[in-house]
Amino acid sequence: MNGQHTLPWPVIGHDWAVELLQRAIAAGRPPHALLITGPPGVGKGTLAHSLAQALLCIDDRRPCGQCRACRLVADNAHPDVHWVLPQGQSLKIEQVRALNRQLVLAPVEGSWQVAVLDQFESATAGAANALLKTLEEPSPNVMLILLAQQAEALLPTIVSRCQVLALRPIPQPAVERALQERWSVEPEQARLLSHLCGGRLGWAVRAAADPALMDKHHQAVDDLLRVLQGSRVERLMYAEALARQSRSVIAEQFEMWTSWWRDVLLLRAGSSAALTHIGRRAELERLAARGSIQEAQAALAAIYEALAQLEQNANPRLVVEALLLRLE
Repeated sequence: MNGQHTLPWPVIGHDWAVELLQRAIAAGRPPHALLITGPPGVGKGTLAHSLAQALLCIDDRRPCGQCRACRLVADNAHPDVHWVLPQGQSLKIEQVRALNRQLVLAPVEGSWQVAVLDQFESATAGAANALLKTLEEPSPNVMLILLAQQAEALLPTIVSRCQVLALRPIPQPAVERALQERWSVEPEQARLLSHLCGGRLGWAVRAAADPALMDKHHQAVDDLLRVLQGSRVERLMYAEALARQSRSVIAEQFEMWTSWWRDVLLLRAGSSAALTHIGRRAELERLAARGSIQEAQAALAAIYEALAQLEQNANPRLVVEALLLRLE
């Protein structure tokens, strides 16, 4: 890229982020702390893996993808790469303290230690504060990579000490092309998944390999349609069941509802823009014929408001109940 004699990173749709990091590494000034944000499945983990490979690769062209270091990173087995995932619903203070103890030691094999804290928006206040000292006094051979859906969900003191890379949903044509060329997905399936994934290539790849994911998506749409036709009591019963799920599952459901109502709005407005749920056009058209543009806009606004409340740690059951009683 940009004339550099490097191998391409296995990152799709985020060339600007790759080029920025390549330049920083080539100049010997990679950021000591990076915050990569974006929706689930958009490529945050892939970018973090590729960056770790680029830092630890022992070939002249980094990352080569073939050397021992690159293979170990790809297999999540490199001793100098520490990938920290939430335990249960949250990333806990004990996990961050254990990581801090590890990071003061010298690297085992490479010249860097790379720590990736996944789903950092789930970090407890204690865990976030425990990381602050490491962020404030970084070791020269340590790279901290935080992955989160939104920077706004984190402490400002954390965000201010990181370089932020905000990954956006990947355009539908790029997803469709990647599914066919890199994962050999049949054209019709690639087209369907590229619309449904909402720019989240990771979800599309997983759905192509696991039919259960598509079944789950169709079930979520069926549940929404059933609830919209149901009574107040049925809506409250569904809200109670959904509220038992984790916040991330509820948020994922809300995101699907957002894409559904966006399609309804497009049809009511007579727009020629591509639909997300292209396989369920008939159901969308029936729903679109029943209401106005303003009602579809109100439904979208209500879902966005519910998502914001969920991110602000509001009671999940109350949030879901209030939303379902507002949707028409």
